[in-house]
Amino acid sequence: MSYDDAISALSNNALKFVKDDYVIGLGSGRAATVLVKSLAKLIKLKNYNIKGIPTSLQIKLVAEKVGIPLVETDQVDHIDVVFDGADQINSQKFVIKGGGGALLRENILFSLAKKVVVMADKTKFVKNFTRSVPVEVHPLARNSVTKSIKKLGGEIQLRSLDRGYPFFTENGNIILDCDFGTIKNPKALTQKIKQITGVLESGIFLRKPDVIYRAKTGGKFDIL
Repeated sequence: MSYDDAISALSNNALKFVKDDYVIGLGSGRAATVLVKSLAKLIKLKNYNIKGIPTSLQIKLVAEKVGIPLVETDQVDHIDVVFDGADQINSQKFVIKGGGGALLRENILFSLAKKVVVMADKTKFVKNFTRSVPVEVHPLARNSVTKSIKKLGGEIQLRSLDRGYPFFTENGNIILDCDFGTIKNPKALTQKIKQITGVLESGIFLRKPDVIYRAKTGGKFDIL
């Protein structure tokens, strides 16, 4: 089942949140890739002066290819809007991110943005979180963080590449994918996770999106 038409349609609709001279956070993943390509067309059409801040090398390469001027987070004093995807969205409008390993940078951009717009297909929407929570951890703290998360009830898997090598984030850290079963209180859980020494970021984001797009079949979408 394909949501490509809906992702394309909602990406074009989401551009209504873009104005001239904006600083825009560019999320990672499929939906963000489509939006970045649509954004490049808008910039050329309107002759906008836009600066983009990528959340990963993946989206940076896409943005460079389509000609979006890029800056780093420490070169600006604000971010007007962030466009990003999500791995899961619960009924409380919290999101889980980090399936691609960019959760630390994504969360930083979320925290700095005046507006956060999240785009996802309808399969990502759940009542309660059921997928594993990515946790970015300094390699030196792997064992201690593992023990601490197990005390919170998590079953842990060190994220690895296909050939068995550990996956490293662009920040040089590891990812522990932590299965807590059904998560009914994500805010309390992520607060406990982030208090553990050696944890850089939790994949449950405390900043909720301001706007959520839900892609459906047939090229249709909802705005929540």
